[in-house]
Amino acid sequence: MAYQEIDAPFSGSPQPERVVTADSLGRVLLTVTARALAGRAGDELDEPTAASRARGFAATSDDEALAAGAARVALAPEDLKLVDADAVAAWVTAQYPVVDPGFPAVVIGSPHGSAAHLAATMGAPWLPASFEVTVRWPDGAVDDPEAAQRQGAASASDLLAANPSVAIRQVHDPVLRGPAAGTTLSLFTRWRRLPPAYRVFLLRQLRPGATVLLVGDGRTWPVFDLGAAHSFQLGAPSSGLQPDDFVRPGPDLVQALRRADGEPRAWLPPATPPTMGLAESGLEVEFEDDLRETVGDVAGRPLSVRYGRPAALSAAVAGSVRGWLVGAGKSADRLAVGCGRLLDPGQALRSALVPYWCEAPLRDEVAEAECWVAGSPAFRSIDVLIEPPGRPSAVVAPLRQWDAVAWFSQQRAAVDRLGTRSYPYGTLPTRHASLVLSALREDLPVPPPMTPEAATRDLRAYGTPLGLSVC
Repeated sequence: MAYQEIDAPFSGSPQPERVVTADSLGRVLLTVTARALAGRAGDELDEPTAASRARGFAATSDDEALAAGAARVALAPEDLKLVDADAVAAWVTAQYPVVDPGFPAVVIGSPHGSAAHLAATMGAPWLPASFEVTVRWPDGAVDDPEAAQRQGAASASDLLAANPSVAIRQVHDPVLRGPAAGTTLSLFTRWRRLPPAYRVFLLRQLRPGATVLLVGDGRTWPVFDLGAAHSFQLGAPSSGLQPDDFVRPGPDLVQALRRADGEPRAWLPPATPPTMGLAESGLEVEFEDDLRETVGDVAGRPLSVRYGRPAALSAAVAGSVRGWLVGAGKSADRLAVGCGRLLDPGQALRSALVPYWCEAPLRDEVAEAECWVAGSPAFRSIDVLIEPPGRPSAVVAPLRQWDAVAWFSQQRAAVDRLGTRSYPYGTLPTRHASLVLSALREDLPVPPPMTPEAATRDLRAYGTPLGLSVC
């Protein structure tokens, strides 16, 4: 298979590999989906970056060193004037092979592990509607969100000046990012229109009548609108906390600030009242409109898949894949529960595993996984992979709750012990998931890809009762 080549203005700009945060969920999903379509294993993926280690800081770590390491691998503020979002889009599409007569479908939108599993099962690419950029914050202060907003405004202004077709959502979250929140800024860069490389890819690489699934995160969060396509939010849904916990510091925020040498009493949110809006992984309205206009003549109207809870899409995709495996003559009685960045869609296909994905190791997320497993036909084997959150908390699932998910297995219940060794601290690389899953018995050959028609039918059947919208 040849790889697609699209001319893109890379010269003079930071390379996309540096622009897109290495351990961001969207970057991981792009990598594992592209490898699945190319039939490549993920066990040689890189170890966590310094930013990753700061995100999941360990109980015995040198927090100051981790914060400095995160800054070293981040972009310099002056680099933002040279960032080219169109070049990033060209780099994204270049990860996928050129196929003849074209892909039967494409999944595009918010980062969700089960969307990557669904794309791989259909033999389709997954394209992100946004990407995360991490920027150095000289003299930053983890306990000063107003200072983060001011510094972010300058960074966003430079990025937007070079890229008027994007919007910037800045997130300041010491709970999720640990000490790195005091040395770097996190800018979620969301395309407001289809970038040229996406447009070319969709028009050239989709076969006539292909299905376009637009997956959108419908969760809301208080947002400070700073104008000029720049907005700011404190905390994020994947922290497991409530927005008020970031206004009047709750126990998790207090703990995170103290670990990063911050002062909880100094924490003051911006004075401007926020309004409720889509959280950082949400889609820009103009992006959806542009997608519909672009692919209308090639693929017809895109199907919109919206979730208010990540578990709704996870359960719908797991049910769909299980039905596809049964229809292909597989036993479909082996389940793999992934978490965060620990997933490998390609290895799941080779081993005929039913994939269920938890966004984060939170009590509510694991409880939903437990309920889904309990209400499903019994699995003979259940393997559970846990991405440690890097912090203890009342909202983090205890190990016994993860064990309870595996206990529904009829024969083999396996919770990965490397992930539990220092839980809830530590960080595991994505390739750890590949290594664990590759040790399982493969069930070859892989069946023909799930048809897009079956995928959309089953998403409606399994997801609608859970609140998933497919229309």
